[in-house]
Amino acid sequence: MFRYLKYLLAGVLFAAILPVTAAQAQNGKTFYWISHGSPADPVWTYFLDGAKQWATDTGNDVNTSFHSGDVPTHQEAVRAAIAAGADGIVSTSPDPGSLIEVVAEANAAGIPIINMNTPDPSADFGAYVGMDLVVVGQKWAQYMVDNGHVKSGDFVWMPVEVPGATYGVQEEEGIASVFEPLGVTWEVTDATLDQAEAITRMTDYLNANRDRVTAIIGLGDLVTGSIKRVFDQLGIAPGEIPVVGWGNSLDTTQEVLNGYVNAAMWQDPQMTSYLALSLASAAASGIPPGFDIIVGALYEADTAQVYDDIMSGN
Repeated sequence: MFRYLKYLLAGVLFAAILPVTAAQAQNGKTFYWISHGSPADPVWTYFLDGAKQWATDTGNDVNTSFHSGDVPTHQEAVRAAIAAGADGIVSTSPDPGSLIEVVAEANAAGIPIINMNTPDPSADFGAYVGMDLVVVGQKWAQYMVDNGHVKSGDFVWMPVEVPGATYGVQEEEGIASVFEPLGVTWEVTDATLDQAEAITRMTDYLNANRDRVTAIIGLGDLVTGSIKRVFDQLGIAPGEIPVVGWGNSLDTTQEVLNGYVNAAMWQDPQMTSYLALSLASAAASGIPPGFDIIVGALYEADTAQVYDDIMSGN
């Protein structure tokens, strides 16, 4: 079981520390799992579950922290892991280029550091485990085009929790590669990491812009999982506006099953954490990874139940 503590770094970090048993203290290693996400974001529950399961299976200690998009505290968490002499570090990238220096510091200290969830090739991570977010954006946009949901001159709304964060920037890059040549326009808007506030902002935006929004692409799990609540508040019927986006929450699997979301991207969150920690452990044992691991699949209503069952523990 995880025990939750607070660390004072540049700010207050939300951290979860696995207890160390006598056997672990004697034989186990200590790894750090650092996320730019919010502990209130449902998808990160599944990423955390993967880290917990890996610790249970291997007998190693895993210290975890969430930073809710706060770059300075994220950087300090990596430095704290280095200072503590971590055997390995697994970290997301909160913003492109934001971890270049601290990754270099980990490498200089001889500590393997693996990138997960949000890639940043500009930092010298040992490997990456997760989605190719540019390809994800391309797949969403191409799905809209191939299924006749958008055409030249149409406008697509793209809500995101953290504007400027790695995931949204790279997803938009992929979307642009499909939409720009076709003359499709779009706007990315800030929805925040608080779901209640996100629903309010999304409802206000769609209410004001309903006449020009042809389709919606949710650039994050929280916003995609809020579509039903937004549509219901505004009296928009399922399927009336085509929607694609992330699909790593029970909210979204149900939206796909009930027609509110046309297609959603599964990110393999538990497996992403598990594999990233495995690579860090292998590197700590002198077996450095020479490859990245790309995960994920786009699903529609016919397969949504599979992912709903996974997240429900069925």
